[in-house]
Amino acid sequence: MDLGLKDRVYVVTGATRGLGNAAARELVADGAKVVITGRDGKRAADAAAELGANAVGVGLDNADAEAPARLIAAAREHFGGFDGVLVSVGGPAPGFVADNTDEQWQSAFESVFLGAVRLARAAAAELEAGGVIGFVLSGSVHEPIPGLTISNGLRPGLAGFAKSLADELGPRGIRVVGLLPARIDTDRVRELDGLSADPEATRTANESRIPLRRYGTPEEFGRAAAFLLSPAASYLTGIMLPVDGGARHGF
Repeated sequence: MDLGLKDRVYVVTGATRGLGNAAARELVADGAKVVITGRDGKRAADAAAELGANAVGVGLDNADAEAPARLIAAAREHFGGFDGVLVSVGGPAPGFVADNTDEQWQSAFESVFLGAVRLARAAAAELEAGGVIGFVLSGSVHEPIPGLTISNGLRPGLAGFAKSLADELGPRGIRVVGLLPARIDTDRVRELDGLSADPEATRTANESRIPLRRYGTPEEFGRAAAFLLSPAASYLTGIMLPVDGGARHGF
């Protein structure tokens, strides 16, 4: 199936590793061009080099108020266009209600929530019909995840923002979509499993609650993201797609 991604230009944040990187890889594999970001400029440049000539890396923090303008300008400067953005941000610090500090909440809000809102607003002002704004969120949008209190507090709010934005931008032909990953086999998930007393037993228990009985691969997530961002999904907007192996049992 041709997704219609050839020569389309996307910004993908938080793409030096993990889910953002997986999405960028699939976009490039299907012919798109990407501007990828990471806090460390060298890591962003190295990650882009691995993707080839159709990728460029920019070092910046999502919490930087100047980041959206820089990224859209980079897309136009390097590839001559701007067709969409996928906002992916590293997960907030783990912890329970009593553990997380005001500083951790504030840092996560600036990066995970407000940074995403700023980038989406900037993209909305620049995109034309056929453009798309995507958010990498979490299964916590539907059900809190124990030990991830900050994420549980911020991700559902961002999903609500995305739904509101979809209604506002729909008449202009601009789509807004979200992805809700659960246990995808990334460094982040392995780190979280490693916080338990018995990481192997934790993984086995988690897999037993997934109908497919395994963690997802980054490549599987990346393919789902590439499809949602592509013209092939042109009638899908305002949706939150669980990428979780069937772990969410509600409709």
